[in-house]
Amino acid sequence: MHTQIAIIGTGFAGLGTAIHLQKRGLTDFVLLEEAASVGGTWRDNTYPGCACDVPSHLYSFSFELNPNWSRQFAPQDEIRAYIEHCAEKYGLMPRIEFNSRVEEARWDEDDQLWRLSIRGGRTLTASFVVFCLGGLREPRFPQIPGRDSFAGPTMHSTRWRHDVDLKGLRVGVIGTGASAIQVVPGIAERTGHLTLFQRTAAWVRPRQDAAISPRRQAFYRRFPLAMQLERARIYARYESRWPLFKRGEWVDRLMRRLMEKDIRRAVRDTQLADKLIPAYKPACKRVLLSDDFYPALQREDVDLEVSRIVEIVPDGAVLADGRKIELDAIVYCTGFEIEYGQVQIYGNGGVNLIDYWDRRPRAYLGLTVPGFPNSFTILGPNTALGHNSVIVMIEAGIRYTVAAIEYALDNDLADLDLREDALAAFVSEVDSKHRGLVWASGCDSWYLGEDGVNFTLWPGSTLAYIQRTRHFDPSMYRSTGAE
Repeated sequence: MHTQIAIIGTGFAGLGTAIHLQKRGLTDFVLLEEAASVGGTWRDNTYPGCACDVPSHLYSFSFELNPNWSRQFAPQDEIRAYIEHCAEKYGLMPRIEFNSRVEEARWDEDDQLWRLSIRGGRTLTASFVVFCLGGLREPRFPQIPGRDSFAGPTMHSTRWRHDVDLKGLRVGVIGTGASAIQVVPGIAERTGHLTLFQRTAAWVRPRQDAAISPRRQAFYRRFPLAMQLERARIYARYESRWPLFKRGEWVDRLMRRLMEKDIRRAVRDTQLADKLIPAYKPACKRVLLSDDFYPALQREDVDLEVSRIVEIVPDGAVLADGRKIELDAIVYCTGFEIEYGQVQIYGNGGVNLIDYWDRRPRAYLGLTVPGFPNSFTILGPNTALGHNSVIVMIEAGIRYTVAAIEYALDNDLADLDLREDALAAFVSEVDSKHRGLVWASGCDSWYLGEDGVNFTLWPGSTLAYIQRTRHFDPSMYRSTGAE
C-alpha cells in the first residue's frame, strides 16, 4: 500500500497535522497509531488527579475551541474526550489504522520514498512522513539498588495500575515532579499512610483552579468570539512571563521572594516549609502549579522524607540515614525518558537517526534533519516550553510542515532535504541563546542532556517561533525533481 503522506501518532500533533492537510486539500494520507484509540499522552496517563497545568482554553486547538470545559484547568478525561471529538468532527477515524506500531522507517534513495515496517509484518510506503510521537512517552525509573526485589505492587504514574486498590495501604511515592504533585493529593485520602520521597524540592505555585459554571459554558456556546478573546487573554498573560526566564540577579531575587512567600503561606510548619523550598533558582526546572499539593503534605497520615533512598527491599525502602520505611506499594513519579527516536529511522546511506544525533537530538526549527528527506517531526528537539502552551508550538510546526509538503508537490520535487549548514547555524543559535537563560543556571533537570546541553526547550518566546515558522524557506533545503 502506498500513501502520499503517512502521519505517525494520533495525539494533538498527529490529528492537528491531518486536519490542516485536509483544509489545504491534501487528502491522500493515513494516520498510524500503535494503540487502539486516539489521545496520545492524554490516553496513556490516567493516574488519580491527572490534569493539565495550562488553562483549558489555551490547551486546545485555536481553530476548535471548546465551550464545554468544566474547569479552568481541564482534567485528563475531558482532554481525552476533546481529542476524540476532534477526530470524529473532522472525519479522521476512518483514516486511522489502529494497533499499527511503526517499528522502522527507511528512506529508499532509488525510489525516493519512505518504507514503513509495521509490527506484524505489514509494510507501507509514503512520499512524506510526519512523526508525531512526542518526546515524553517512555517512563523513567530511578537506578535504586533492589528496585525489582520489592514484594508489593509497583507502578509508574504514566502506566497507572487501576487493578491495584491502594485503600489502607502504606504507599511510597518516589519523585516530586509534575505528576507527583497531582498523584499525592489524588491518593492521600484513600491510602492508610503515604510517604513522599523527595530528592529535590520543586517550585510549586498556586494553580488557582476553579469550576467553569454551566452558565459560563452556555455563554461561550452562544458567543464563540468571547471564547476566542478569553483564549487570547490567557495567551498574552502567559507570554508576558517570557522575559522572566532571562538570567538576571534582580529577577531571580524577586521571583524567589514571591514564590518562597507562597510556600510559607501555604505551609505553616516552618520545618516542613524549609524542606519544600528549592535551593536552585526559580524556573531553572519547570515551575509546577497546584492548589492541593501542600495541603496534602500537611495531613497527619502523610510524611515527607528527604533522606535519600539507598536501597529498596521486599517490604520497604532503606534511607541514607539508616532508617527503613515499611511500604505495601510504591508509585514512581519519576518522569520520562526524553527520546525522539522511538521508531528506528534510516535516512540517506542507511544512516540511523539515533547515530546521527549521537547524544544531541537536533532538528531545524525542531522539524527537519539533513539526510532524512521528506520527513518532519512535530514537537521535536528544542520546541518544548517552560512558560506557555505547547499547543501553540504544535500548530506553528504543523503550518510549516504542511507548507513544505505543498511546496514540494507544487514544484514536482521528489525529495526535500535540509542543508547541513542550515541545521548547524540553527543549533549554534539555539545553544547561544540558552546560555543566557535561567535553566542554564546550574540545576539538574530533564531539560538537559548528559553534557548539560538543553536540546529540549525553545530558547525564546512563542511569538518568535510562530514568526520563524510562518513561511517555508526553500533556500534552506536541497531538492531534486521527480523522475
